[in-house]
This record gives sequence, C-alpha cells and structure tokens, in this order.
Amino acid sequence: MFDIDKWQEIFATIAKNKLRTGLTAFGVFWGIFMLIILLGAGRGLQNGVAASMLLDATNSIWFVPNRTSIPHKGLNPGRTIELNESDLDYIEANVEGIDLITPENWLRGDYRVTRGKKIGRFPLYAAKADYFPIKVTYNYQNGRTLNKLDDKYNRKVCNIGNRVAEVLFENEDPIGQYIRVKDVLFKVVGVYQFEGQQWGQDERVFIPFSTFKKVFSPGGNVNLFAVTTDQSKITGLELQEKIKKLIYQRHNIHPDDAQAFMIHNQEEQFNQVMGLMLGIRIFVWVIGIFTLLAGIMGISNIMIIVVKDRTREIGIRKALGAKPTSIVTMIMQESIFITALAGYFGLALGTLFLEGLNYALGMAGADIEFFRNPEIDIGVGISATLLLIIAGAIAGLFPAIKASKINPIEALRVE
Repeated sequence: MFDIDKWQEIFATIAKNKLRTGLTAFGVFWGIFMLIILLGAGRGLQNGVAASMLLDATNSIWFVPNRTSIPHKGLNPGRTIELNESDLDYIEANVEGIDLITPENWLRGDYRVTRGKKIGRFPLYAAKADYFPIKVTYNYQNGRTLNKLDDKYNRKVCNIGNRVAEVLFENEDPIGQYIRVKDVLFKVVGVYQFEGQQWGQDERVFIPFSTFKKVFSPGGNVNLFAVTTDQSKITGLELQEKIKKLIYQRHNIHPDDAQAFMIHNQEEQFNQVMGLMLGIRIFVWVIGIFTLLAGIMGISNIMIIVVKDRTREIGIRKALGAKPTSIVTMIMQESIFITALAGYFGLALGTLFLEGLNYALGMAGADIEFFRNPEIDIGVGISATLLLIIAGAIAGLFPAIKASKINPIEALRVE
C-alpha cells in the first residue's frame, strides 16, 4: 500500500542530506552509464570486425586458380591453372556436402559503362543465380537479383551497385532502364547496397554467367568459384580438402603445391572472428561488472552511514512503538528509490549518448575500420539496471536489519 507519510519522510531525509544522497546517486548513475557505453563500444567493435572480415556467407569457401610451383608428372612448374564449367559440374557430381556452387568471371581490358552521356569506369562481373545468396553483404534496395531463368535464356539483364546507380542515373529509378557495355545493352533489374567496409563492392555490374560467356568470353573460363557447405553433413574444412584433392587430381597438380590455388574458407575465418568477439564481450562484461560492483559497494557504505547518522532517530521511533519491519522497509525503500532513479538516468543518458555518437558518425560519413554502429541491446541495459536496483535493495537490507535491532535506550544516548 502507498504510504504517503513514509515517502514524505524519505524526501525530507534526502533534502536534508543533499550531498550524501547526490554522491550515492552519482555512483549508481556512473556505474550504469559506463556499463552502457562499454557495451555499446563492444557492440561497435563486433559490428566493425564483422563488416570488415565477414563479407560472404559464413559457410562459403572460395577457390581461385593460380600457377603451379612444384613439377608433377613431367609437367613443369609455373603452369597457369585454367578452369571451366565442366570442372564445376564434375565437382558437384563427385563431392558430397555441397549446398551451392557458382562460378565468377570478370571482363578484362579497358572499357566504360555508359548510359546516354553519362560514363563510369565500373567493373563487369558474371555469376550464376547461386552466387547472390552467398553475397550476404549485398542488400538489394530495389528490384531483384539475377535468377536461374536469366542464365538459362542468356538474358541481357544486370544488377548494379548503388554507386553505379548514383553516377549513371542520379535521382532516377534505374529499374527497367538500360546501360551499355562495349556496345551491348543490359537492362537493370536490381540495385544493391554493400553493407560491409571493403572499398569498391558497390561499384560493380553483374550479368548472368551464360550471357557473359556468349557475349564476352566464348571459352567459358572460370576465374574463380565458390561453394557453400551443407553443415548438416560436413564441415567447411573437410569439404575444402575434398574439393582440393579432386581438382588437384583432375589438373595434375602436386598434392603439396600450396600455390596452385588460393583458398579462402569463410567458416574458418568466421570461427576466428567469433572467438575474437567472445573475447571482446568477456572483456567488456568484466569491466562492466567491476563498475557495477563499485556502485553497489558505494550504496552499501552510504546506507551504513545513513543508519549510523539516524541512530538516535531510530531509537525514538522504537521507543514510540515502531515495529522493526517498519524501520527495515523505510531504509530499504530509500535505498531502492535512489538506486532506481539514478540507474534510470544512467541507462537513458548512456543510450542517448550512443545514439548521438551513431548519428554523428553517420552525418560525418565516417568509415572507421573495425568500429561500426555502436548500439546497446536495450534488454541487456534494462536487465543491468534491474540487477543494480536489486543489489541496491540488498545493500540497504543489512544496514536496515542492523537498525531494526538497535536498543532504544542505547540509541537515545547517542549524540
């Protein structure tokens, strides 16, 4: 039940001891505020690391052919490894555990991408439909990705990055309009925005692989290819070794030749990044917990001082018939009120600070490597605040119990 007399007494006590109350509240406020800032900064580091290192699906593996460095079966080192679609078909048919497999090619030489009088030097890439689910950092703002029908019917369609759209179309909607590459017209069917931090990803033009092969590369060579792992059947490292073994046998490459192919296993990198993120989270929480503990100790010490300063007053209350539970609840209520109010302001201002920092970084166009979008999980912030309030109640409980056991006669003798 709401006891207005008790609240009036609490406010009177707070007003009488402004400095002491202010220092107590500031300790709680600062503990929550710093915890929120630390958690936000930790999340910013996690987002930055993920954006910088995790550019593709976490179960993807990329194979890039290079030159041999070891002689094998009478073949000299220095051979250039050339792949084509038949290699990918052979891999897909003979290796279990593959979810997606797709080639990637790009147009070599000096050329321009034009639209009317507007000209841009943008690279042209070719890929199949399975390529785009792998490029998880490509966020399609408008239109669609290239699909299997585009590849089946050699359609002259394309996806473009938002930077290409800005240069060639300015404020116009690119969807349904045409761009020209080497006198060949391509219809724009999708526009994507790159969500990572690697330069140049949003300056690309993608066309169907079959169209590229027919128009620009009759040989159908594959510059590189990617697979994704069916993780219910096999690990990324196991799949990588199976594909490597098969393709080395198919192209007469020495098993120990590490230079013949460059292989990027995103699953392995993902595990490394997750380990790094776990370290960041542990570090942030250790610092945050010690900050909270400092605030809790501050509350406990202040409440002990409060009980000591009010010993005579508590003695008078007990002499007049006040019950021990009344004294306990009064002191705990004061502790909880100060803790909750200060904790709320710490949470609110910490969240506001992070939002302001995020807004300022966005307005300034700052692109800080390994730090991006500092934010706080509001559920974690509220949980931390509630934890501190509970701790504040416990911190006030022991001095309150001590106060309830004060002998009225001894308390009245205290000056």
